[in-house]
Amino acid sequence: MDIFSVITLLGGLAFFLYGMNVMSSGLEKLAGSKLEVILKKMTSNKFKSLLLGMGITIAIQSSSALTVMLVGLVNSGIMQLSQTIGVLMGSNIGTTLTAWILSLSGIESDNIFLRMLKPESFSPIIALVGVVMIMTAKHNRTKDIGRIMVGFSVLMTGMTLMSDSVSPLAESEQFSSLLTAFRNPLMGVLVGAVFTGVIQSSAASVGILQALSLTGQVTYGMAIPIIMGQNIGTCVTALMSSIGVNKNAKRVAAVHICFNCIGTLIILPVFYLLHWIFQFGFVATAIDPAGVALVHTIFNIVTTALLLPFTKQLEKMAYLLIRDSKKEKEVQEKKIILDERLLATPAVAIEACHGVTVEMAELSKKTIQLAIDILFHYDEDLEEQIRKNEEKIDKYEDKLNAYLVRISKHSIASNDNRTVSKMLHCIGNFERIGDHAFNIMESSCELHKKGIHFSGDAARELHVISDALLQTLNLAFQAFENDDLAIAHQVEPLEEVVDTLNVELKNRHIKRLQNDACTVELGYIYQDLLTNIERISDHCSNIAGVLIEIDEQKNIHKYLYKLKKNDEEFQESYHDYLNHYYLELGRPEESDEADALEEAVFPEAAEA
Repeated sequence: MDIFSVITLLGGLAFFLYGMNVMSSGLEKLAGSKLEVILKKMTSNKFKSLLLGMGITIAIQSSSALTVMLVGLVNSGIMQLSQTIGVLMGSNIGTTLTAWILSLSGIESDNIFLRMLKPESFSPIIALVGVVMIMTAKHNRTKDIGRIMVGFSVLMTGMTLMSDSVSPLAESEQFSSLLTAFRNPLMGVLVGAVFTGVIQSSAASVGILQALSLTGQVTYGMAIPIIMGQNIGTCVTALMSSIGVNKNAKRVAAVHICFNCIGTLIILPVFYLLHWIFQFGFVATAIDPAGVALVHTIFNIVTTALLLPFTKQLEKMAYLLIRDSKKEKEVQEKKIILDERLLATPAVAIEACHGVTVEMAELSKKTIQLAIDILFHYDEDLEEQIRKNEEKIDKYEDKLNAYLVRISKHSIASNDNRTVSKMLHCIGNFERIGDHAFNIMESSCELHKKGIHFSGDAARELHVISDALLQTLNLAFQAFENDDLAIAHQVEPLEEVVDTLNVELKNRHIKRLQNDACTVELGYIYQDLLTNIERISDHCSNIAGVLIEIDEQKNIHKYLYKLKKNDEEFQESYHDYLNHYYLELGRPEESDEADALEEAVFPEAAEA
């Protein structure tokens, strides 16, 4: 084996790693929305978690990527440590599929159908089809499939290059003498762990072992410890991703390391003990790529079967290795965490963002409720809570906008892209709603400090319009949280009712001012309150409008114009809501404007 063979080996490894990266990225994008659904249904049931880990690893073809994802999810508070243990075990089984695919390179036959299974036979065809799909497809989903095919072909090309580069070793005496070192199981474990840790890809490490097995110089006795070491070496990725995260996220890496190390410490001695007793004949037999895949699969399945009943003990071990401090717990509770590690899997990062955005929406809704409560019953504690909430809502906006912009720079699926657009548009509305809640609180404080209060009629009117506002707010936020267009369509009639009530209450208040039933000072505060209430309802309309515009691909301004002019269902809903709130408000006092409004709202009275 000369210098050119070494260069070819390194080039083949580069092709392999790049192909794996391209294929994994394409699979992640293709499975994006499915990953979100699966993560939403995550439970603490270890068997479901095991299947989940297998499924996601098979879907994205990277156990390392899944481990990094889990560290990020735990660091963000989306998942608990106990939920990740079964997923980690499942990922170890799921990653064995790659080894079976790579084992196709060892097929030797003159049969045309079997020869077509060899990578060098079908990779060029897959690459050609993939390139054509990328160049001609109009839809991103089709292009993603094309990228997966090209990535797979590049990966297989890398595997072929590595196999060709090491083929001269079959006749090399130096290589044969070097392999004697691997007859020591501990040396095999160490080399497998170190090499996999350096290249940070167990799939590539297994692939190189499979390429070496084609020389006929590697035996089962040499390969078994190396494969066990490779499983330990893959923990390096999790270890590196745990730098700079909270203690709970570090425990994910600790569980991963403990799982693989304990598996090796149990299975390796047991295997050699049984070999000493029964003298397994296959140990000295040359291993082939399929044999490497088989050993890899058996080891991971047996390790999982042994340790799955002891998930709670693994969790306790992680807590013993990495202890908490009270100070860290307090700091952790105050943080809004959107972990950068999740950006490697944009679909999961988007799901994390949606969870945080829902938290922001709930906080905005809660703050509005507090602001309305303090308007009628002033309380210093409520005032302080509203101030803190408004500051936290501002922080949510800053963090989410920055994170979503970073996600947008990635190539993401069209469904995920629409989700990001919705969040970017709605976050600003949630923040402005928090600002208006703060304004209402300031008006309440002014009333309290000056010792003034509204008349019974004005207070009752504010109660009615506040109830209408809260109903509008609940519908808009429910539509966003559940991504429900049916609910989103119910928001606009209510928002129009709030606008109508706003005009009517201003007219009534002007009437009170004219009759000296209210002071100018109270009038200013009353007008400010109505303005803030109207603006909040406008933001509710914006939130519902964003969902309709993006999902139904409608121009929202044209849609609203047609809706208010020609839609009978809208008019019916609007009048139903209006009748309900006017009955609570009471009939308007006599005036030209009031007569016109009464005729619109109470047609039966006009007819009488």
